[in-house]
Amino acid sequence: MPLHDRIFGHFQASAQIKLDAAGALVPAIEQAVRHMVHCLAQGGKILACGNGGSAADAQHFAAHMINRFEQERPGLAAIALTADTATLTSIANDFAYDQVFARQVKALGQPGDLLLAISSSGNSPSVLQAVAAAHARSMPVIALTGNGGGVLGEQMQEDDVFLSVPAESAARIHEVHMLAIHCLCDAVDSVLLGVEE
Repeated sequence: MPLHDRIFGHFQASAQIKLDAAGALVPAIEQAVRHMVHCLAQGGKILACGNGGSAADAQHFAAHMINRFEQERPGLAAIALTADTATLTSIANDFAYDQVFARQVKALGQPGDLLLAISSSGNSPSVLQAVAAAHARSMPVIALTGNGGGVLGEQMQEDDVFLSVPAESAARIHEVHMLAIHCLCDAVDSVLLGVEE
């Protein structure tokens, strides 16, 4: 296959999975936005976690909340649990890697806060432990996952929001996750600024 065609194929596949996912994800994204707005309006904060590309997604989300997305507004309370290397490495060294987010949730999370848990497979032990810690602290969870959701899907409770991209390719899942994050940021801003209801 010519390289040009291979690259063009990625564009086509990315566009198609986004269109295919819209029907399932749009109502869940709207529900997640309502949770986030309620959390922030009540003085809560959003904690975000994930590994690898999902760690970058967690930081990307938190940056848009704390600084801004596309509209000017005061900063919103969000913490990427992936960003503090001293904390991450001390927990991994002294306990186990699967506790790197859970211990932070236990220390920083309060009832009324919210956890944004990102795992393309839904099977990341550190993310699963963070979800369990959030539930123990009466924190709702918004899960961004794919390919059926794995174990993470099984952990969801009544107040949680489950966003599972209907794809197997990790690349396609991450691409839809980024779009979902941008939708979350835009919609939160629109509701808080009175642009949308």
